[in-house]
Amino acid sequence: MAPFTGGGYTHDVYRKGVGPGVVLIPEIPGIHPGVLGLGNHLVDNGFTVAIPSLFGEPGKPSTTGYIAATVARACVAKEFAAFATNKQRPVSLFLRALARDLNASTPGKGVGVIGECFTGGFALAAAVDDSVLAPVLSQPSVPFPLGRTRRSDTGLSESELSTIADRAANEGLCAIGLRFSEDWMSPRDRFTVLKERLGDAFEVIEIDSRPGNQHGFGKAAHSVLTLEVREVDGHPAYEARKRVVEFLTQRLT
Repeated sequence: MAPFTGGGYTHDVYRKGVGPGVVLIPEIPGIHPGVLGLGNHLVDNGFTVAIPSLFGEPGKPSTTGYIAATVARACVAKEFAAFATNKQRPVSLFLRALARDLNASTPGKGVGVIGECFTGGFALAAAVDDSVLAPVLSQPSVPFPLGRTRRSDTGLSESELSTIADRAANEGLCAIGLRFSEDWMSPRDRFTVLKERLGDAFEVIEIDSRPGNQHGFGKAAHSVLTLEVREVDGHPAYEARKRVVEFLTQRLT
């Protein structure tokens, strides 16, 4: 672990592995065991993983009370602008600087960035920087989807989204978005807008969580790459995680 400063912010960053770089942005409430498990899975698949500690206590298990307390603090932080629409979030400047730094010290053509839940959209915002070649948006939930406008807001400013659309059209940038079909925190409208703007460069993985679904996902199913994964071939969340690894490998090596 070492502190890293970028964009006017300083956060501790945990780094492990060899190979192409991947910035893994933790979901709320922080670097919980599920996030660490995902990070170790990426390391085992040949990546150097850098996890910035943006909130919470690293290693602390996720509980309802812990999540609620972390959300309350994150909501008022200017760094995240949890409710703002058409907004460049200051944390994106930190993440772009971290991506550039990781890219400079790892092999490969560029780096991947994975965002989850509260940080899902931050992964795409990081791709304004040329060092980012493989953004992954897992159940992006900011801005919190209160009202029609926020449900369809991508979590980026128009300037950022235009830059990314230009990269997709002219540089071959690609992104993946993942969500559960009934997840109100990560609305389908958000992915619809991204698909309209990015076209085939935006791959959508939507897992069925309707009542009575084949794999027994509950109506509150949310964390595609961490809490909902069962390491059994054919399990949709496990297959989604496999696809993310494949995507990162294709784009970065």
